[in-house]
Amino acid sequence: MYTTFNSWLAERVIDIKENNLYRELNVMNSWPKPKVDMNGKKKIVFSSNNYLGLATDERLINAAESTGRKFGVGSSGSRLTTGNSSWHEKLEDRIASFKQTEASLLFSSGYLANVGVLSSLPESEDIILSDELNHASIIDGCRLSKAKTIIYKHVDLQDLENKLKETKIYDRRFIVTDSVFSMDGNIAPLDKIIALAKAYHAYVIVDDAHGTGILGENGRGACEYFGVKPDVVIGTLSKAIGTEGGFVAGSYILQDFLINQARTFIFQTAIPPSVCAASYEAINIIEVDQRMRESLMLKVNIIRNRLQALGYKVKGNKTPIIPVIIGEAKKALWFSNKLKEHDIFAPAIRPPTVKEGESRIRLTVTAEHSYDDIDRLIQAFETIRKEQEVTK
Repeated sequence: MYTTFNSWLAERVIDIKENNLYRELNVMNSWPKPKVDMNGKKKIVFSSNNYLGLATDERLINAAESTGRKFGVGSSGSRLTTGNSSWHEKLEDRIASFKQTEASLLFSSGYLANVGVLSSLPESEDIILSDELNHASIIDGCRLSKAKTIIYKHVDLQDLENKLKETKIYDRRFIVTDSVFSMDGNIAPLDKIIALAKAYHAYVIVDDAHGTGILGENGRGACEYFGVKPDVVIGTLSKAIGTEGGFVAGSYILQDFLINQARTFIFQTAIPPSVCAASYEAINIIEVDQRMRESLMLKVNIIRNRLQALGYKVKGNKTPIIPVIIGEAKKALWFSNKLKEHDIFAPAIRPPTVKEGESRIRLTVTAEHSYDDIDRLIQAFETIRKEQEVTK
């Protein structure tokens, strides 16, 4: 039976609401500090990816402002037309030095970097082995690839090895994994994955979005943390680095190939030079200042330990991501709303982002959170837990 376009969409939205999966936008009226003006109310935010607080660092703001006055506020085109500035190439050189690779290539987001690599690199005769909890951008890149994709169990090395044995007939095999899994907060065992890849002659692609700036002695990411060098490292500037954009780091020939084949690079408007300048400054800060990471992880461990002491099921380890498993989507949504009553913003993560029955409050911690912020968070969790027990 024919229905109007909007009626059809309205029915689908109603279905989303009935399944407790409806999402709404929140309006921030202040800069991304732990305490923000959200929808006209003061909230303590425990959901930001601004892990080191660099998004509001005056050094980055000054770098962006001075460069913006010289280069303008937009790049005006793709890198292959009018959008390539000296700042883009300067930042690429800096990222390569930071990641200890020959070269790097900027994309307009980490999402576009993943899609660009996976849709252009593997060919139709190849196969991709992808961790089951990889980020949506990796999943979408695999879907757009000419190669077949096989999913291996989450960080299950035995299952990965079995699938490597089963796929020997393929010309090339690519193992793709997040370094830090954004919803579980755990770290992929890159040393063991790369050892398997070498044994079975496979290539390794690592998305180091949540590891860059956080892991490793110099904040270079998961590869520094494990002392390994995969074939391709993908990353983002929008988390610990505090700006916007993405990158791919690797060999010179990889850079050259992607410039010519990655559609998300070729046809996408470049990030502004001012963002490149701010990103360059952020990397300089990260590489020399370990105190931010030390402060961050101290606070992460305090929150994790105190939540576990209250009896909460907490996932993850050694990262600023602390998933607190609640269960059903409806319960997680209720819990998130209760946190708002305590002036804390930490949204409920529900399917399809996570599996059914594993909805959660995904806390993220920043170096800028105060110990008072942490106390208020824990007090809220304690109060809500007591309320849950009374209503059971």
